[in-house]
Amino acid sequence: MSPLTGFDKIAVGAEIPSLVKQPTKQQLVMWAGASGDYNPIHYDKDFAQSRGLPGVVVHGQLSTAFICQMLSDWYGKTGSLKKLNVSYKGLNLPGDMLTCHGVVKGKSSDGENLVTLDVWVENQRGEKTAAGTATVSLTS
Repeated sequence: MSPLTGFDKIAVGAEIPSLVKQPTKQQLVMWAGASGDYNPIHYDKDFAQSRGLPGVVVHGQLSTAFICQMLSDWYGKTGSLKKLNVSYKGLNLPGDMLTCHGVVKGKSSDGENLVTLDVWVENQRGEKTAAGTATVSLTS
């Protein structure tokens, strides 16, 4: 489904195309540099384990970035992200297969074509590790 077909053709309950990502340890180090989040739980296995974690864990904000990529891939040049609220529900580990999902939960057109979606990240074990809502504004 693409907004290019028109705001009126977007159905409540419709799924948008998912996005699959498999973060690596190298990507976590690069994300730390880009985001300024140098917490050692994201790059030092021994430190992470000393804090009770199974090992290095993926930055929560990187999961949010994956959701943003899924959304922007969907709306392309016909829209913009107006609001995003994500809560972290579990841990993602380097090498996990993370699938970002989105389902249209509402739409309105009071001066602006807005689409509200439920969004989440699910790992290969079927665990939702991040979930929230997004509001997208569409030009058509």
